[in-house]
Amino acid sequence: MQAWRVHRNGEPGEVMRLEEVERPVPGEGQVPLLVRAANINFPDALLCRGQYQVTPPLPFTPGVEICGETEDGRRVIATPALPHGGLAEYVVADAAALLPAPEALDDAEVAALHVGYQTGWFGLHRRARLQPGETLLVHAAAGGVGSAAVQLGKAAGATVIGVVGGQDKARVARELGCDLVIDRRTDDLVGAVKEATGGRGADVVYDPVGGDAFAKSTKCVAFEGRIVIVGFASGAISTAALNHALVKNYSILGLHWGLYNTKDPAAVAGCHQELTALAARGAIKPLISERVPMKDAADAVQRVADGITTGRVVVLPEGAR
Repeated sequence: MQAWRVHRNGEPGEVMRLEEVERPVPGEGQVPLLVRAANINFPDALLCRGQYQVTPPLPFTPGVEICGETEDGRRVIATPALPHGGLAEYVVADAAALLPAPEALDDAEVAALHVGYQTGWFGLHRRARLQPGETLLVHAAAGGVGSAAVQLGKAAGATVIGVVGGQDKARVARELGCDLVIDRRTDDLVGAVKEATGGRGADVVYDPVGGDAFAKSTKCVAFEGRIVIVGFASGAISTAALNHALVKNYSILGLHWGLYNTKDPAAVAGCHQELTALAARGAIKPLISERVPMKDAADAVQRVADGITTGRVVVLPEGAR
């Protein structure tokens, strides 16, 4: 079968190689899956760079989220067992962790539903306890993770302010349903949030960017607001001034969604049921900006790493049967 493999750490476009390899053999409790679609996540770039929380042995195949097909023909959502990631024609995955694919979504949309939307749901509902009528500020609102948070925020009855970089991404954020879009390149982010909220600020901030985004968030978060730290796509890990959090009475909440798979798998399954119901009524629908063939996967991972994509980029293998 074909699979993209990384033999040394570095930038995805430089270190990913498309190779012919043997199909991975399932271990105890695992099942083989045909890859129908593989979603690209920022962690795939971090894996290539050797900067992710998980460091699989070299060589490995990136790809942490797929729509797969079981041997008996069922469509499922799966997290492939590294080092045999999803940018391949076949993977293996833990049988107990498979989730049924929502019928309302096609293969590419299914592949993009799991990590980003679960992260958004746990961040907004379990960690931040977002309430109807509150104001939610989402950084990188036109990106894969941010677009999921925008849709989930609207579904929860929040007023959503989206922060983006550039006019094209601003248009995407408006189409997603943002009530207000702020272009961080040209607009005064802090001033715009305070004006839109009558000086109160955002009740919840969803931050997958870090760095300057976090610093500005602390200046426009509301009294008793909550800042959810999801990641550091900017490359800058934020340093919190705890005295500032004290005098403004806001909370800084960390979110590593992957931990719930071992700490509370029942909650992950329950979240999937919620997401399936939201997809069925059209409240959420992954924003698929590109569907690329297997041969273009390395370039796609690099573009996601560079932050120049909108929504989700999904790889569609061919001839895997």
